[in-house]
Amino acid sequence: MKILAILRPRAQLAAVCGAAVLAAGCAAVQTTQSGAVGVERKQYMSSLVSEAALDQEAAQQYSALMTQARGQNALDVNSAQAARVKGIAQRLIAQAGVFRPDASGWQWETHVLKSDEINAWCMPGGKIAVYSGLIDTLKPTDAELAAVIGHEIAHALREHAREQVSQQMAANVGLSVLSAITGSQASADLGSSLTKVMFTLPNSRTHETEADRIGVELAARAGFDPAAAVTLWQKMDAASSGGGQPEFLSTHPSAQTRIADLQAIAQQMMPLYQQARK
Repeated sequence: MKILAILRPRAQLAAVCGAAVLAAGCAAVQTTQSGAVGVERKQYMSSLVSEAALDQEAAQQYSALMTQARGQNALDVNSAQAARVKGIAQRLIAQAGVFRPDASGWQWETHVLKSDEINAWCMPGGKIAVYSGLIDTLKPTDAELAAVIGHEIAHALREHAREQVSQQMAANVGLSVLSAITGSQASADLGSSLTKVMFTLPNSRTHETEADRIGVELAARAGFDPAAAVTLWQKMDAASSGGGQPEFLSTHPSAQTRIADLQAIAQQMMPLYQQARK
């Protein structure tokens, strides 16, 4: 959950892709349906960064990370936490088809990593990790935890990582360089880009807003109170004001701005929640 804000306006993205369309094969694609929340922004992806290739790279990196965590006795150490997170994630995943039907065929995985860090993420293709520090520090309710996991799932459904990798390639690499990259070098370049996007570079404010909106709708449809997204971020704000600011909040818009946005989304999604609870 890299909620670090770098504003990358739609006009800037269009200009970058427009200038590099011949060099990087950048084209508008539709990754998800709009849902009840109305996420309809066009996304620009490079043909050199296929969904299948990125999903394969993500699966390999995720497997390596989980193997490393297991070796450090940091993988699903608390069985109750692991079962709780997996159960909540499964309910959210069951609703993912509202935004993209093909997600039902993804090889979803969910694990809890032992770490004091307040963090969570979902890699392309549905590879989820929640850090124990988030659970131990924030002590979220199930609905609040659903807000976190739903937000991360939304990033994967919307293919934000692929979009960022595409932007990098479109902005920084010309056709002559790209055409020279073949075989293992191409794989290494893609893997390096994915690692940066997932664990170093910030998500844009637009990406975060989309993940908030989709995540709240997923939670509501799964029978979790959408208003819990508000109380979750109030807890996040409290954690950051204590001097131990979560990594994913470091340059994000103010908590009050985000909370106000989430309050409006939660109210909009309340009928879906009420229907799911019947």
